[in-house]
Amino acid sequence: MSKLSVILITKNEILNIRECLASVSWADEIIVVDSGSTDGTLDVCRELGAQVYEHDWPGFGVQKNRALGYASHDWVLSIDADERVTPELRAEIEQVLADATSLDGYEIPRLSSFCGRFIHHSGWRPDYVLRLFRRDKAKFSDALVHEAVQMQGQRGQLQHSLLHYSYRDFEDVIAKLNNYSSAAADMQQRRGKRGGLGTALLHGGWAFFRTYVLRRGFLDGREGVMLAIMNAENSYYRYIKLWLKQQR
Repeated sequence: MSKLSVILITKNEILNIRECLASVSWADEIIVVDSGSTDGTLDVCRELGAQVYEHDWPGFGVQKNRALGYASHDWVLSIDADERVTPELRAEIEQVLADATSLDGYEIPRLSSFCGRFIHHSGWRPDYVLRLFRRDKAKFSDALVHEAVQMQGQRGQLQHSLLHYSYRDFEDVIAKLNNYSSAAADMQQRRGKRGGLGTALLHGGWAFFRTYVLRRGFLDGREGVMLAIMNAENSYYRYIKLWLKQQR
């Protein structure tokens, strides 16, 4: 059986890190790249046997490439601190590692929760993400946020889900909304995009309609409404922040 490196990046993930690492404790090595945790995250990582490296924060893509650079085994599983590998997914991953004819990478369906409820519509399901791949076949894009794995070779799909506890409560929603919209505005400014009030309103309205109507967010109940509003606000704030940056 081929060996597996698990990689993840952290900053102040004390609420998540123990359960996350416990779900991948069977891996041959766990690589954690941290960017200034002060809440005990690193103590838990070292306690559970992870290899810990500390770096500044350059954005999600660059940081994950740093973690990938520390991996030493043929196969890599990239996860986030708020994600969990179930026993069923573990068994499926181990089948890939044991099969000499496995492809070069595999997308995993992700089941995400929003304020305590798992979301099955709203564009969040099945949400296939490329997370398991041969180390010499892939790297991450350099995006500040919403980075993606860039892979050479053939890819397949696994069947069992990666659990994603993405938004614990509404305070978490507000904090991530601010951080993600700021990072997205910075990225769009680098790409030469233009902001403005009209642009912000248009994109915000479209984000709500797409999430709630086209992607059937109404089937997710009250959380579906909240999620559609969050997506609308994220788009609106992104273009408003971009516009204000350009004004300055």
